[in-house]
Amino acid sequence: MEILTEAQQQLYDWLVDYIRQHQHAPSIRQMMRAMNLKSPAPVQSRLEHLKAKGYIEWEEGQARTIRILHSEASGLPILGAIAAGGLVEPFTDVKEQLDLSGFFDRSNCFGLRVVGDSMIDDFITEGDVAIVQPIQEPSNLKNGTIVAARVEGHGTTLKRFYRSGEQVMLKPANPKYKPIEVSATQVQVQGVLVGVWRGYFHR
Repeated sequence: MEILTEAQQQLYDWLVDYIRQHQHAPSIRQMMRAMNLKSPAPVQSRLEHLKAKGYIEWEEGQARTIRILHSEASGLPILGAIAAGGLVEPFTDVKEQLDLSGFFDRSNCFGLRVVGDSMIDDFITEGDVAIVQPIQEPSNLKNGTIVAARVEGHGTTLKRFYRSGEQVMLKPANPKYKPIEVSATQVQVQGVLVGVWRGYFHR
């Protein structure tokens, strides 16, 4: 496919991300705002070039019908296996992709930077990003679920959630720390832990 200019690539990347998240095409006005443009003409020009180069298409005369063509596989390439003891011959051909985009975008997930070591026995350490999914019904939480919760007098904390009657215990995963035991009315569960991101290059 023909190479895109920097401006065309910027719009194309934004379109791919927008359509993946919203499952429909944006309006010209939304594209103008995203590209920091005050006129629709540059957006329309970029769209025409993207269409001519085979990156997108749309139905003439119908708004919001832009479709992405030949979208490249997204995600982290899985190049093979690695042993923690011996050696494994590396693969040169990419066989699959670990697509993290849908995981982190689902149901309005958000990230919280971990401070402290109270969850270290659950392999969550300071500097990690806890990926949290909001929940609609905290009353249906299973005991032992790791949650992000706001507690009166304690702030927001990441702990294992246990409820017994009208009492809640938020239990750390480090014997150095004591559980937080309070009335259920003092706890606002913000979401449940669905993943942890650790960038070793920051260590």
